[in-house]
This record gives sequence, structure tokens and C-alpha cells, in this order.
Amino acid sequence: MAHQHNHTNQDIQGTRGLKIALLIVGVLMVVEVVGGILSNSLALIGDAGHMLVDGLALALSLFAISLAHRPATTVRTYGLHRAEIMAALANGVTLVLIAGYIFYEAYQRFFEPREIRSGLMLTVAIIGLLGNIAGIFLLRGASRANLNVRGAFLHILGDTISSVGVIAAAVIVALTGWTYADPIIAVIIGIIVLWGAVRLVRESSDILLEAVPRHIDVQKVIDALKKVEGVVDLHDLHVWSITSGIYALSTHVLIEDVMVSRTHDIIDNINREMTEHFGITHTTLQLECSKCENCAEGFVCQLNRPQSFEVDTHGHGTEQ
Repeated sequence: MAHQHNHTNQDIQGTRGLKIALLIVGVLMVVEVVGGILSNSLALIGDAGHMLVDGLALALSLFAISLAHRPATTVRTYGLHRAEIMAALANGVTLVLIAGYIFYEAYQRFFEPREIRSGLMLTVAIIGLLGNIAGIFLLRGASRANLNVRGAFLHILGDTISSVGVIAAAVIVALTGWTYADPIIAVIIGIIVLWGAVRLVRESSDILLEAVPRHIDVQKVIDALKKVEGVVDLHDLHVWSITSGIYALSTHVLIEDVMVSRTHDIIDNINREMTEHFGITHTTLQLECSKCENCAEGFVCQLNRPQSFEVDTHGHGTEQ
């Protein structure tokens, strides 16, 4: 059964923000490359390389969102929602590589410090900071609801932190001539970028592995289901994320021996409980109304299989 989920406003905001942020990153990258060459600042050139990767990440995020908008098919019944999560995972891995690059460059600078035109370096870094701040405001809202946009947001945030570090290094070099400020600040930047990258990789991996969403307590879900009128017991419960903000549940529910027409009330009550308290909007329920003493779990077996229902997000069941 195909299901449509309405995330239109979030997707439109995220797409618009990503497009503008991509333009900003592209312009800043060119500015920092030119400024880095003219000022002999490896930090600026390295930051420009960081922005190049960010630009690719933003483009990947836009592509993933366009894929996610494609309707479900008989082959891909969930559509291409997971494309966003795959993009988020790719962005997270890229951030890990960027952090490694920053550590490597910092190590090199400890042993091979270079003369830097701090004035030009400072000017270009300030321009980069202002552009990145604009990118943060563009993506901040959509990043809360979409893991893919959050990955792009973290790239921009990493650039912002990097720009602050470059500014601090430029000021220190200009005032004291102490060039070791550059690699020290670079290490701090690398640690911050790595921290965000690890979180992003972990969250996207959890979704791809269909782990229980972090905000959902399975035991509380079980207790809530058992409190629904007409529910006797349940087993084979699974809770997972289809993509950011879309949570699903499937379970076998043992119900009282009631007329088939009354089972829709039970289904509606279950869906209402799951949506209001856990944000679970996609449920698949198999209803069972008798036990089999020969089964280890005490539930109905294939020889005495009861009627079951597959339920969509609105609680409408299709009898199997």
C-alpha cells in the first residue's frame, strides 16, 4: 500500500534555503581562493577547499530532496524518502574527511610555518563569516525537521566556525607575528567539525538500520497499546523511521473476540494514541482474536490464522 506524507512546506523552505546557500558558498569559495593566493594564507585556501566540499554537499542535498518528492511505485512502495538519509550519511562521512584534512594541515603548519599577509587574510575571512552567517539563518529552520538539510546546515556551521578561527588567527598573527596560532585554531576547528560529523553519521545510520527513533521509548509504546480498549496483548512489535520526521510501527495485536465492524474502532484508537503521543503516523497492524495452545508464544498460528488488517496513516484498514 502506498502512502503519501505531507511535508510540503518544510521541503519548500529547505529547498529554497539550500539553493541560496549553494550560491553563497560558491561565491565565497572563489573569493577565498583568490584571497588565499594573494595573501599566501594556507588557512584561507584550506577553508576554500572546505567550501568546495560544502558546495558539493549542498548540491547532493538538493538532488536527494528532488528524489524524495517522486511518488511511490509498486517497486519502491515507500518512494525515495531514504535518498535524503543516504545524502545525510554521505555528508557526515565527508565532514569526517574534512576534519582529518584540517588535522593534517595543522600538523604540517607546526613544522613549516609561513609568512602571512594578515590584513588581506582578515578581510577575506570576515567576508566569509558574513556569508556563512547568512547561510545559517537560511537553513536553521528546515534543519530541525530534515536530517538531510541538517547535514548541509552542519557544513555551513563548520564553515562559520572555520571563518571565526581564521579571523582569530589573522588577528593574532597581525598583532604578535606568532604564526603557530594558525594550526592551533585549526585543530580546534577540526574537533568541532568532527563532533558534528559523528552525530550526523550515527543518526543517519540508525535510520538506515531501522533502529527505534531516539525520542521513542518502546516500553511506553507497548504500555499505551495495551491500554487501548479492546486490546488484550501484542507481540512482534517494530518501530522505525522511514525518513526524518516520518515514523512507522508494525505489530501483531491480540484483541477481544468482537465483530469485524468493531475492529475499526480499535484501529482508530491505536492510531490516534500513536500519533498524539509518539508522532507515529504510519502503522501496520495485524489483528488476532484467538490463541493457539500449540504455539510457543500462545498466539494464533498459520493453521488457525485470524483476519488481519493493514492500516494506513489515517487508520483505514484493508481486510486481508
